[in-house]
Amino acid sequence: MSERRTVRLRIEGRVQGVGYRVFVERTAAALNLDGWVRNRRDGGVEAVVAGDPDDVEKLIEKCHVGPSASRVDRVEVLAEDDA
Repeated sequence: MSERRTVRLRIEGRVQGVGYRVFVERTAAALNLDGWVRNRRDGGVEAVVAGDPDDVEKLIEKCHVGPSASRVDRVEVLAEDDA
């Protein structure tokens, strides 16, 4: 069985109303990652993703940029493996 990495991401900035959540969903699907993504009440976006560690890292890198209309101020990465 191959190694898996699971992380919780909390993204802050102008990330609601600009297609950011859909961007994360599509990017994760293209990388064959499992998980979910949602808008938070505080204006941020939260996601839990799992899959190949290299692909999880690629998603994290893309989350720092986001879609063109977004402005990402912070991406917090929390390990979920011990939860």
